[in-house]
Amino acid sequence: MAAFDYTRSGADARGLVGGFGAALSRLVARYQAWNDARITRKALNALSDRELDDLGLVRGDIDDIATGTFARR
Repeated sequence: MAAFDYTRSGADARGLVGGFGAALSRLVARYQAWNDARITRKALNALSDRELDDLGLVRGDIDDIATGTFARR
């Protein structure tokens, strides 16, 4: 009786197509992160200084908020 093992390790299963898919997935994720930051930056820049102050922010905080590096003091 013959036995076949259809399981593969992660490196073997990925192959050329899987590697391309992973690279494409990373590219799409980077684009989505950039676009989210762009939309956030645009929305916050549209607010007046008074509205930003109501939120406890200043214009200098906008880039940090958009990129996710903002830390409240």
